[in-house]
Amino acid sequence: MNEPRSLEQLTDELEAVAEKLRAGAVEQDEAADLVERCAELAAQLGAEVDARARSASETEGQERLL
Repeated sequence: MNEPRSLEQLTDELEAVAEKLRAGAVEQDEAADLVERCAELAAQLGAEVDARARSASETEGQERLL
């Protein structure tokens, strides 16, 4: 089973892909692939942040019950 990537790893990759796009030295097809990869990474980051927020919320709620 694949180990989930950390927020830092995902962020580093997103920044690297975005920098490559900003440099503008890519062909149109590659640029389209890079934009798609940015969207995938952003979705993964969003899902990870949401999961962490839910986990923190659940933990906080359990502490209140105790």
